[in-house]
Amino acid sequence: MAVPQNQKSVAKFGVFELDLSAGELRKGGVKLRLQGQPFQVLALLLERAGEVVTREELQRKLWPSDTFVDFDHSLNTAINKVREALGDSASGPRYVETLARRGYRFIAPVENQRGAESTANSYGTGSAVANTSMHPTTLHPELEIPIPRRTITRGLFALIQLMYLIFYLTALFRLHDVEAVADSFLPLWGATVLSVMVLVTAGVGIPLRCYLLSAVGFDYQRLEEKFRQIFPFVLVLDELWALAPFLLTQKMGLGGAFAASAALLYVPFSERTLIRMAYVGRRAG
Repeated sequence: MAVPQNQKSVAKFGVFELDLSAGELRKGGVKLRLQGQPFQVLALLLERAGEVVTREELQRKLWPSDTFVDFDHSLNTAINKVREALGDSASGPRYVETLARRGYRFIAPVENQRGAESTANSYGTGSAVANTSMHPTTLHPELEIPIPRRTITRGLFALIQLMYLIFYLTALFRLHDVEAVADSFLPLWGATVLSVMVLVTAGVGIPLRCYLLSAVGFDYQRLEEKFRQIFPFVLVLDELWALAPFLLTQKMGLGGAFAASAALLYVPFSERTLIRMAYVGRRAG
């Protein structure tokens, strides 16, 4: 499909980029498999973002009158491949909306050549398309939040790993103090179990944090995939260490220990969110 004179050769929407001149669809800089008619269908929908593109128009554009083909089946297949590439669905569309017996409409904001934003109709509102000069905000395709700079998300993730490393090392260097505190409110066997748990979890946690620090430091592109795999283990480890402030109850009070513990309970989920924002579009496959 020829690139329209008034449209940018690279159309941006969300974390996706459609390079009309190169014939490529990219997600977070990673090339996706979308060629032939599905690519042409997406290009036409982007060109007419916010407008209804009828099935008849798609047929005239993509299948010449002298072409003998099962048009309905071919178009449905092309639309399904577009949705698969975008992670979209017909029941809850974020990009391609189906209008029964009429056609399709691209409903996400698209950045045009002049940096303006062609805001497509909100799903189900039926409002006219609005063209504004506002700079578009790139949203995470799953979290539905603006994607910040990767240096910020990676830096925050690294700081969390440093925090846990400090926890582990401090507990190990002051293990006798931990045992003394535990003896003050636990029976002898309980204090022993607690000391063993500190040794084991810190011994496992230190290499884990070193791995995550080095991975984010070297910007390992499959870190999001790897972190998803180890997240259940990280969750258990971090939730155990979220109870550590209660060992300092005598110094910070019960209320302070409870508040610190409550904050630490959320930290593993914030780690997961930071990684998903930093490495969006970088999953293998």
